[in-house]
Amino acid sequence: LGFQDVLNQEQTSPATLYRKIQGWSSDQNEWNENLYPFWKEGDPRWKDCWKGGRVRAKLVTDSPALVGSNVTFVVTLQFPKCQKEDNDGNIIYERNCTQDPPALQDQYVYNWTKWIDNCGWENCTSNHSHNVFPDGKPFPHHADWRRRNFVYLFHTFGQYYEKKGRFSTIVSLNTANITLGKHVMEVSIYRRGHSTYVPIARASSIYVVTDKIPLFVNMSQKNDRNISDSIFIKDSPITFDVKIHDPSYYLNNSVISYKWDFGDGSGLFVSSSFSTPHTYTLQGNFTLNLTVQAIIPVPCKPVTPTPPLPTSAAVTFEPSSDPDSSAVETTEDKPDGGCHIYRYGYYGADISIVEGILEVNIIQMTNIQMTESQAENSLVDFVVTCQGSLPTDVCTVVSDPTCQVSRSAVCDPIVTDKCHLTVRRAFDEPGTYCINITLGDDTSQALASALISVNGGPSSRTTEGVFIFLGLLAVFVVIVAVVLYKRYKQYKPIERSPGQAENQEGWSTYFSHFKTIFFSKSNEKDPLLKSKPGIV
Repeated sequence: LGFQDVLNQEQTSPATLYRKIQGWSSDQNEWNENLYPFWKEGDPRWKDCWKGGRVRAKLVTDSPALVGSNVTFVVTLQFPKCQKEDNDGNIIYERNCTQDPPALQDQYVYNWTKWIDNCGWENCTSNHSHNVFPDGKPFPHHADWRRRNFVYLFHTFGQYYEKKGRFSTIVSLNTANITLGKHVMEVSIYRRGHSTYVPIARASSIYVVTDKIPLFVNMSQKNDRNISDSIFIKDSPITFDVKIHDPSYYLNNSVISYKWDFGDGSGLFVSSSFSTPHTYTLQGNFTLNLTVQAIIPVPCKPVTPTPPLPTSAAVTFEPSSDPDSSAVETTEDKPDGGCHIYRYGYYGADISIVEGILEVNIIQMTNIQMTESQAENSLVDFVVTCQGSLPTDVCTVVSDPTCQVSRSAVCDPIVTDKCHLTVRRAFDEPGTYCINITLGDDTSQALASALISVNGGPSSRTTEGVFIFLGLLAVFVVIVAVVLYKRYKQYKPIERSPGQAENQEGWSTYFSHFKTIFFSKSNEKDPLLKSKPGIV
């Protein structure tokens, strides 16, 4: 009986077609069936291989893998209900998990520590009939060898790898000698027994080896309502973030470049950054294309001095006659005597550009005067305008003064033929509130913010509105004072007599300059009153 007969859960090609994987052994080796029994699927002995039910094995991989990189597999054992592995590697019952009284519960499912408690490493491993792998190789010595009571046997590409472990283990293999395409990784797990090892679970997983760089592009845009529908807003930058799948860091020392064609006639754009912004100025449907190039440094292969010698500095390696040989690789000499190979990755997507809602402004607040008998709540009208497409819904979120803790949220559908509307909201008690008003349509949304103070009186209520630049004014007040002083150090305010009542207009002009300097391009506009004083 050979390893191929035991481990080959899937039908594979003859082993003569496989190339050697470093650290792995040929599945043509003999299998010790006396120490490691082999049961076919459906054998009734599977039902009794574990106390309390069947053990399941979950095998996952970080595939796809770029040829030459490492692909990793993680296998995890899933025990029957109420069972787990403790710190000593024994399998125990979880406390308070079953309905049986504590006196009737046996703490251990398998107390392997007790089985080997009377022997040290030398004595326990001197019995070669029980401390070896199925091919006869002795177990490696680990500081926690007593806790490793499972034997994992991985099988792929006509070769196998043996490993002892706990309820979960990990294995990686290099893909340099693995052909491109889909392959199957299989794993068989055995548990420690008194005189033999007992099979408890099997699992398999498909992995992919490719010569194309695995990648994905994440597209995001401010005010975009649904990032998954590939619909974006005109005249607003879209951020394209390239995510290269390289979990083994194979490309860490590579030179990577990104060539973009956004499909809008703007031409090709080449960048060394994985993140690129782009603004579409026209509405319509566009096809995005990206080519990623990686120049990977590798040792140069020796050139056999057989005439005629190549006259070019480039050395091209011809395809191997081996049917498993991958695509032709071209290497170029570098000044330091090294070489490099090229790998490419491709991405394409169709996106739609629509007008969308670009910005929202709160231009006025008005307190609604009510009689004392009616004034259970303070009513405030917010006059809101926007730019871009017409909104279909409006949402108002009332929060605490820090804008961190939401107190209430109201959303209403709206039908309007122009982006100029009045939003009325009620405040049931005096206090200072942070107000966020959001206008949205099917594809976009934009926000305006305000900080207001609602005061209650015996016969009337007033609302004092102090608008904010998205909460930034308080944070940057010191920085603003210094910058404005330097920028306007030659500015001399007009002298006013103590009796003049329009001192506040000077401050309004002062902060108007501040807004123009620092927030002229912000989409989330601060809602300073444009035609009313700060108290309404």
